[in-house]
Amino acid sequence: MFTKSAHFYDAIYGFKDYEGESKQLHALIQQHKHSNGSTLLDVACGTGGHIPFLGVHYQVQGLDLDDELLAVARARHPDILFHQGDMADFELAERFDVITCLFSAIGYVKTEERLRQAIQTMSDHLSPGGVLIVEPWFSPDVWVVGRPHMLNIDEPDLKITRMNVSEREGDLAVIEFHYLVGTAEGIDYFSERHELALFHSNSYIGAFEAAYLQTYHDPEGLMGRGLFVGVKSLV
Repeated sequence: MFTKSAHFYDAIYGFKDYEGESKQLHALIQQHKHSNGSTLLDVACGTGGHIPFLGVHYQVQGLDLDDELLAVARARHPDILFHQGDMADFELAERFDVITCLFSAIGYVKTEERLRQAIQTMSDHLSPGGVLIVEPWFSPDVWVVGRPHMLNIDEPDLKITRMNVSEREGDLAVIEFHYLVGTAEGIDYFSERHELALFHSNSYIGAFEAAYLQTYHDPEGLMGRGLFVGVKSLV
């Protein structure tokens, strides 16, 4: 997915307030968590932007499908354990008090069947009383087709323009990112195609409830996309 842009990921998403989001997450976790431990798995962790801030309060590990993003995360955080795996069917030996899946990465499951599989897989890795927090992608009613988008990075040694026009194929949001990247080595052009499922809130709630999680929905969340919170029973 981010195979070509992984090296520039942190520059492109430099607008994210990882520290502020982590403070919000910690408050939410403390509100809902009933387990006694402090282990946390960040699923679809990307380059690990939340890791240092969540690590203030939790023993953090990360998991992602993309090897290129994991390479950046491991270089940035050499003391953190990162796993390579698919959010829908990963298998780890341990259980966690908190599992997060943020920045709308859940949309990459693409189908409701895989959404339910992913939520069940994450629930299976929760300790009793543990908390699952998922930040959703956009719903079908707010995704606008045909809207052009542009992002510019203007640093002394790095210039990036990324453009796309929002598209839709059935229940998938399609984003064909076009990058123009300027560095000391020259100017490079490449593109990446991203496909994310457009789920209604009821799909997320149904997946959480199917995994026997007590479910809460915060419609605002960290950046206006909402959050779904599931708490695993103590028994």
